[in-house]
Amino acid sequence: MDSPPPARLPSRRTLLRAAAVLAAGAPLGTPVPHAHAADTYDALRLAWCDLLLGTGFTPDAEPYAGKLAALGSTAAGLRSTMAPAAGSLWPDLPYADPEPDTDAESYTYSGNLTTSFHRLRVLAEAYAQPGTGLTGDPALRSGILGGLDHLHDQAYHAGRPRYGNWYSWQIGIPQALLDIDALLYADLGAARVADHCAAVDHFVPDSVVAAYTGTSIGANRVDLCRVLALRGVIGRSAGKLALARDALSPVFPYVTSGDGLYADGSFVQHTYVPYAGSYGQVALGGLALLFALLKGSAWEVTDSGRQVVLDSVDKAYAPFLFNGLVMDGVAGRAISRGVQKADTRGLRQDDHLRGHAIIACVALLARSASAAEKTRWDAMVKGWIARDYFSPVLTSPALGVAQLARLHAIDSSSATPAAEPVGHRLFPCMDRAVHRRPGWAAALSMASRRITYYENGNGENLRGWHTGSGMLYWWGEDFGNGQYSDDFWPTVDPGRLPGTTASRKPLADGEGGAWGVARPDVRWVGGATDGTFGVAGQYLRGLSSTLMAKKSWFFLDDAVVCLGGGIHGRDGAGVETVVENRNLGAAGVHAFTADGSAQPTAPGWSATLTGTRWAHLAGHAGYVFPGGATVRASRQARTGAWSDINRGASAASVTRRYLTLWFDHGTDPTSATYAYVLMPGATAHQTSARAADASWLDVLANTAGHQGVAVPSLGFTGINFWLAGTVGAISASAPASVLIREGAGSATVCVCGPLRDGAAIDLVWNRPVSSVTSKDPAVHVVSTGSALSLRITPGRLGAVHKAVVRTA
Repeated sequence: MDSPPPARLPSRRTLLRAAAVLAAGAPLGTPVPHAHAADTYDALRLAWCDLLLGTGFTPDAEPYAGKLAALGSTAAGLRSTMAPAAGSLWPDLPYADPEPDTDAESYTYSGNLTTSFHRLRVLAEAYAQPGTGLTGDPALRSGILGGLDHLHDQAYHAGRPRYGNWYSWQIGIPQALLDIDALLYADLGAARVADHCAAVDHFVPDSVVAAYTGTSIGANRVDLCRVLALRGVIGRSAGKLALARDALSPVFPYVTSGDGLYADGSFVQHTYVPYAGSYGQVALGGLALLFALLKGSAWEVTDSGRQVVLDSVDKAYAPFLFNGLVMDGVAGRAISRGVQKADTRGLRQDDHLRGHAIIACVALLARSASAAEKTRWDAMVKGWIARDYFSPVLTSPALGVAQLARLHAIDSSSATPAAEPVGHRLFPCMDRAVHRRPGWAAALSMASRRITYYENGNGENLRGWHTGSGMLYWWGEDFGNGQYSDDFWPTVDPGRLPGTTASRKPLADGEGGAWGVARPDVRWVGGATDGTFGVAGQYLRGLSSTLMAKKSWFFLDDAVVCLGGGIHGRDGAGVETVVENRNLGAAGVHAFTADGSAQPTAPGWSATLTGTRWAHLAGHAGYVFPGGATVRASRQARTGAWSDINRGASAASVTRRYLTLWFDHGTDPTSATYAYVLMPGATAHQTSARAADASWLDVLANTAGHQGVAVPSLGFTGINFWLAGTVGAISASAPASVLIREGAGSATVCVCGPLRDGAAIDLVWNRPVSSVTSKDPAVHVVSTGSALSLRITPGRLGAVHKAVVRTA
């Protein structure tokens, strides 16, 4: 005999409404009225609960059942160890006022207080969610309320002076507290609600959003507005809700310096740090939540500037997402977080999990977008979900039940998965470039007066010294997607990051200062693109060293051509350019050949390869050295711990194997050079064939004054003029980056003024040109005929200026 179907559980919204009714003394089943103003706040609170906890999922089906059971287990463990005492709620999280102690201890204590509130939030979620084993548990509810009272009385109440990290008091703690209040509202009572609102008002007064400056900008401003909005919901204050809505407006416009979104798609936080993959995700997620919460209410966000946020999905976030991961070059110090000591679940952070969080933000923001935007984004989301084989999105440990429910809904919809795009994007306002081809993608990180070498702070990312020194990341469509996820950062040699040129001079942890203050005194960083291919250049000055170099990259159809010239140093240390430093995993043994000769596979092998024309790493890439070169190669098993680069991370040791390939420029080099071609995903046969084709690449110049290449089969010419001069058929009157693509009877000329001083650039191309068919306003035609002469008046943000011409 078949078993009867299980009884259908009431929805959480039904339970929350019922709880509110019972708390008011009404019998179960009494409808919640919607006729007076107070019920607007009830509706918003319930909407917030839905956003936090999710809707439309089946609690006893995976992945929800496992997530909910794990939540319950975690909550049970936290509840069992809760031990209220003077100065702590959990014994391992003392938050006693550290006034007599050091700043470091003060930060620790404020951080512990924040973690205490977040643990209570975990308990509240386990109480409110179905299927946790603690759903509606009276003892758990009593524990949460007792914990709230304890923290209020001892630490977070009106009149209490703050200490340590401002973020704890104004964002971390109040966000957790107000979430708990929303979930347990019916059990709080009027006195607790009033106390909590007074505490939030004390630490987060209206004045925190009075001016768009200091810590009240960018992602931080969005977080503060979230606090104010929830304070308005919980405290039933129309004024707070209106303030939160209106205080978002300064976040929307494009900026031209400092923190925020730029018109070119750059996202910068902490003034000097590219941060779309971390703070940007926080900003996008916070805005998506607030847009969704306030939609349809009297406080809906209607500022026309909100379209900038919607546009940012395609301009600022999607370009850095590849097969579900977000590129580490825009994640700042978050790349060092790995497994945190305070994470009792042992969860880690990596590029995939950060990417999953952004994908979830896009899915939620789609609720507030136009129909066309939603259709496009759903297709993008579905494509990312389908392609992330390394770290499946729909079971991601980085996502909660609510986020997964929204993503599952899109994945099961009729949307057609979008493929990865193909093309080249420059982000001059944050010194970054992204190149996408069928089967692979690459990203470049540079530094200048405007953008830091790297960010460290709060003991994080202590050895990211050279991540802005021309680090060239790359991933394959169906290989290499765990390259930087698989314990790369604690195990890689931080002095040998792929693509970089660096002095081997020893550097201290946190060298150069915290929060992005370490920046080279150079302006020439930038490039040009026609949207398909790209040119990039970096005048490199080494961090805390005398190193100088001119580095250029030419991004093509199946390869990246890399040139270096004018390499100079006087540190009494060796200087190297790293062609590759590939993470082969815990036990990876990938065949490596040089000019067709197999090299040893055991860790500990190293060699100097003289006159090498090409090399190949099986399953990864090919490397071509035009004209032959002397390169060094080694295999290493490197052991490290996340705590080596992040003082708040796990000290457990991990080991990964690496294949490293580099140019050794010697100690204190003068005018050293290098040239190589990276071919992601190429076979050994393809690599050897490219090396044998002497006509494929013409290196036009590789000096401290000019670097350029031509690839006749692609109609491509790319030149970085570090100084005015002539290279091949092209002359420039001032420093410039130039890209020319020739086709049948036409050509596209792309020019950038990377110094950003507004000075005019006179460009002459000694090539017969009959006419200019289109151009942007910054391009002025001086003459055509036997040669093309243009005058470009570039802007001050590194934009690329184009002209399309008809060739004679």
